[in-house]
Amino acid sequence: MTSTEAGELKRKAIEVRKLTVEQIAHLGVGHIGGSMSVVEILVLLYYRHLKIDPKNPRMRERDKFVMSKGHAGPALYSVLADRGFFSTDMLYTLNQGGTNLPSHCDMNRTPGIDMTTGSLGQGLSAAVGIALGHRLQGLPGRVFALIGDGDTNEGQTWEAAMSASMYGLGNLVAFTDYNKMQIDGPIDSIMKTDNLGERWESFGWYAQTVDGHDFAALDDALERALAERRRPSMIIADTVKGKDLPGIEGDYKNHNMPLGAEDRDRFFEHFAQLEEALS
Repeated sequence: MTSTEAGELKRKAIEVRKLTVEQIAHLGVGHIGGSMSVVEILVLLYYRHLKIDPKNPRMRERDKFVMSKGHAGPALYSVLADRGFFSTDMLYTLNQGGTNLPSHCDMNRTPGIDMTTGSLGQGLSAAVGIALGHRLQGLPGRVFALIGDGDTNEGQTWEAAMSASMYGLGNLVAFTDYNKMQIDGPIDSIMKTDNLGERWESFGWYAQTVDGHDFAALDDALERALAERRRPSMIIADTVKGKDLPGIEGDYKNHNMPLGAEDRDRFFEHFAQLEEALS
C-alpha cells in the first residue's frame, strides 16, 4: 500500500465516522464506541478488498462479510450507504419503527448484509458455515468475519474455531476487534484474553496481531492471510473503543450511550482537524 492510498483510506475513515456519528446523534442514542473501533477494518475491506456489487448485492460469486458484533451495525451501514447499497438518507431511520436499519445487523432487512447477527459468539459459526458452503458449491468468493473480543468469552466461538481448522477453511479470514472493553467494563475484569494470538494458533489458525487503526499494517496482515490457503486466518486488530471521539475515547461507558447535537458538533470539529492534518 502506498502512502497516497493509505491517505485516501484515512480520509474515507473520517467520512465513515461522520456518517456514523450523524445517524446515532439523530436517533439520540446508540452503540457508538464499538462502531468507531471497527471503522478502519471496514474501510479496508469494502474500499480495497471485497469483491461485491452494490447494484447486485446478492451476486452469487461475491465475497461475503459477517459482522459478528452486530451492535457495530451503524458503522457498517455507513459504509454500505457510502458504497451505494442504499441511500444515505436511510441512515436517519436507524433503529426507528419500521426501519430497514435495526440496531443490530439483519440480512432480511438491509441490502448488503450477509448474515443476521447480534448475540455474541454466533457470528463466527455462521461464517464457518458460509465458507464451507462456498467450498461445497465451488464458489470463488471468500468469507470475512469481524468478531468482538467479547465474542471470545463465548464457547461457541471456540467450537467454530475448531471446526474451521478441521475443515482447513483457507477461504475464511476473520478479524478480532480487540478494543479490550465490553458493556460492563474492561474485558480482562470479565474474562481474560491475554495471549489471544497464541490461543488462535493453538486452535489451528494462522494468527497475526496488528494496530487496528493503521491501514498499512492491516493491509499487510490481510494480504498474508489471503495467501494462507490451507487454514483459516485470524487478524487480531488492536483498537480503541470510541476511536477519535474526544472525551469518550477509550471509555467502556461509550458502548451504548446518549449522543446529541452538541456531541455531534464537538466530534465534527475534531474530524475537521484530522482532515486538515491530512491535506
